[in-house]
Amino acid sequence: MTAPLIDPFHRAVSYLRVSVTDRCDFRCVYCMAENMTFLPKKELLTLEELDRMCSTFVRLGVQKLRITGGEPLVRRDIMTFFRGMTRHLESGDLKELTLTTNGSQLERFADELYDCGVRRVNVSLDTIDENKFADITRWGRLPQVLRGIDAAQKAGLRIKINAVALKGFNEDELFTMAEWCAERDMDMTWIEVMPMGDLGNEDRLDQYWSLEDLRARLAERYTLTDLEERTGGPARYVRLEETGQKIGFITPMTHNFCESCNRVRLTCTGQLFMCLGQEDMADLRAPLRGSESDAALEEAIRAAIALKPKGHDFDYSRQKVDGQMSRHMSHTGG
Repeated sequence: MTAPLIDPFHRAVSYLRVSVTDRCDFRCVYCMAENMTFLPKKELLTLEELDRMCSTFVRLGVQKLRITGGEPLVRRDIMTFFRGMTRHLESGDLKELTLTTNGSQLERFADELYDCGVRRVNVSLDTIDENKFADITRWGRLPQVLRGIDAAQKAGLRIKINAVALKGFNEDELFTMAEWCAERDMDMTWIEVMPMGDLGNEDRLDQYWSLEDLRARLAERYTLTDLEERTGGPARYVRLEETGQKIGFITPMTHNFCESCNRVRLTCTGQLFMCLGQEDMADLRAPLRGSESDAALEEAIRAAIALKPKGHDFDYSRQKVDGQMSRHMSHTGG
């Protein structure tokens, strides 16, 4: 039996987040510059290479694949990749295939995603105010996203809303969004803004809204019960007793989640980042393309996991962005 992937701190790596493209049909202000220069096509892994790469990780013990971008559903013929991954679900080697999306293409692909074995989808949505949505996404249209959510729920997909907590932007929608999600039987996760990439147009310290404050404000209106539940990601959950819904908090600044980290991130160019908050990475594209055998690729993956750090360096406590990552979030994968 193939030995599982164990990092130096005895954490089993069973969760791979895969960016299939750096392109997106939105330009969210905390994620991309408005005039992005995208990667040349030859640098991206082909769909066949993505299949081979992910299949190798599954063979080495990865049980959850989350497909990200950019916006994964804008990649041409991406459903070919999803259909390919279905065989690992059918064999039982892969326990979950899911994706994070901005929702713009869900109306088009929801039924096919369900047919491929996808059962849960995270939709990134920071506001349900149409004008504010247009401002923060620059190019996005809220009605298109809402139609996508409708289509996904109709197809049988379980939807969770991911919202980045942005001071002065969506603070006034805290209760509105919670109640909107509850009415639609959707759970929700709030995420602290992270220092990813120098976008040149946003001050991260001004944007930063502590989730400790956000949680305290929720507790003014709702009864919050802490849950032990984990979904394989970094969120910590509470249940709002009045609505029954789950609310998650991803808090890399105020409470990091490194001690239980079981995941690594693969970029669309084949770079493996062992930690979202560190610059260290391993190039897996070279061994993938260098041999028809997977032996060198497996060796490179194991060598990379052996370098997985204990934790990240994100820190806002000294009123400057320590540990800021030079790469855009769209490059690493959401």
